[in-house]
Amino acid sequence: MAKKNYRADNTYLIEGNNGDNPKLMGRALSDGRDSLYLEFYFGKVEATSKNGTTYQKNERRNEILGLHLWQAPRTPLERQQNKETLEIAKRIRFERGQELLERAEGYRLKKDKDVDFLKWMWAYYEAYTKADKRQIKRAYNCFVDYLIDPDDKFTPKPDWTKEQREKAAKDRAKRTRGLKLKPQQLSKDMITGFTEYLQRRFKGEGAHSLYARFKKIVKTAVEDDIIRKNPCAGVAIKIDSNTLKKDVLSIDEIQQLITTHYDGESKDIRRAFIFCLYCGLRWCDVKDITFANVDYSNRRLMFEQAKTKGHSNASGVVIPLNDGLLNLIGKGERDALIFPLPSHTMCLKALRHWTKRAGIDKHITWHCARHSFAVNILNNGANIKTVASLLGHSSLKHTEKYTRAVDSLKEAAINSLPELKL
Repeated sequence: MAKKNYRADNTYLIEGNNGDNPKLMGRALSDGRDSLYLEFYFGKVEATSKNGTTYQKNERRNEILGLHLWQAPRTPLERQQNKETLEIAKRIRFERGQELLERAEGYRLKKDKDVDFLKWMWAYYEAYTKADKRQIKRAYNCFVDYLIDPDDKFTPKPDWTKEQREKAAKDRAKRTRGLKLKPQQLSKDMITGFTEYLQRRFKGEGAHSLYARFKKIVKTAVEDDIIRKNPCAGVAIKIDSNTLKKDVLSIDEIQQLITTHYDGESKDIRRAFIFCLYCGLRWCDVKDITFANVDYSNRRLMFEQAKTKGHSNASGVVIPLNDGLLNLIGKGERDALIFPLPSHTMCLKALRHWTKRAGIDKHITWHCARHSFAVNILNNGANIKTVASLLGHSSLKHTEKYTRAVDSLKEAAINSLPELKL
């Protein structure tokens, strides 16, 4: 943000040129924050002074947005909060301006034809505040990867050397530099190619999930008049939601993993993943649970799922804890994290190194722990309603894919026997 030029009343202009209506303004507060508001100009009106003289007065009105900026952000978190808040305020200012034009002139201002859609996508991500923000960013990165590398030559592969990875990173950076995409360049053919790229690159439901986030971004662009027509209409990635496509770890493989150690391993990542294997938690949940979520006297874990909080009656989950799980949790201050984990990327790298050292030749992600938990307890006789409750599913249809996975495991076990010859 540009340098603040405070007026005598402690207000300053954030965004808006002469003639723009409304303008985005800030007002300094005594608590170290700036309150954001919109200043509307409605022309000149005739007014009368105290001595009876008439004069022309500027008619202005303000709309308080209820948004605040740190006046002097000290930490990366405060700077990030300022960035996200400012983006939201600018979007509100634009929409209010459009509403004024519609009422006064009967039309909406057309967006700048030279708008860079990739920059707009990134601004959308930065202003996004919902729980799946990380997936929104990943959808953006995958779309950029597709534009610069449709044949997937620069995406690091598991068997690549350090030199290959570094070269690919340099090539990607070179291709990304100066990359622009006009909204009118988004075509159905481009979107179709993007869906095919996602399906080649990702296993299981990954392609479907990322495309869903991408469509969410594009839908907002249409609503904001960035794009005239939705290029995603009629282009879909279809999956069999009742089939489990991700790899799962068997009981023997879990034990194999537990007994594998290596130099430099993270005890917190190790504890957290084992906990997920035995309780079925998602990464977004296990990273946030605190000792306050543990009822030691009744031996149970209680928490609300980040994915469904506020959207489902089944968002609350209660998991019984045995001695082994209680030992894994340990004890600490109520507000302290049970598993202080680094970023998702770091956790995934550590997990892949761990499984490789354990000799497990499967594509194991963090979410595979949840799938493995469901399949293994079903295999050991748990009924589907119990599994649905432990996983926090709102209906059995989300759990049925695990029963089919169990059937396929049983079939594979039978087929592994020597051929019967009579």
